[in-house]
Amino acid sequence: MRLDKYLKVSRLIKRRSVANEACDAERVSANGRTVKASYDVKVGDILEIRLGERVMKVEVLVVTEHALKNDAPLMYKVL
Repeated sequence: MRLDKYLKVSRLIKRRSVANEACDAERVSANGRTVKASYDVKVGDILEIRLGERVMKVEVLVVTEHALKNDAPLMYKVL
């Protein structure tokens, strides 16, 4: 699954367009290196998202096309 779509489905970022802009601005990294929105997210990846002063580091646990609001936090683990 594309990184921008994963960020939206997992509700780490509210909109896919915002996720895409964050990737273009090099504020998202996977496994220690900056990646583009087209990066293919896999289980076990460590994502680091920098939005303003806030830095969130998460490990990908599940990759699914759709997730309900209650199931979205189960897709990742905050490190």
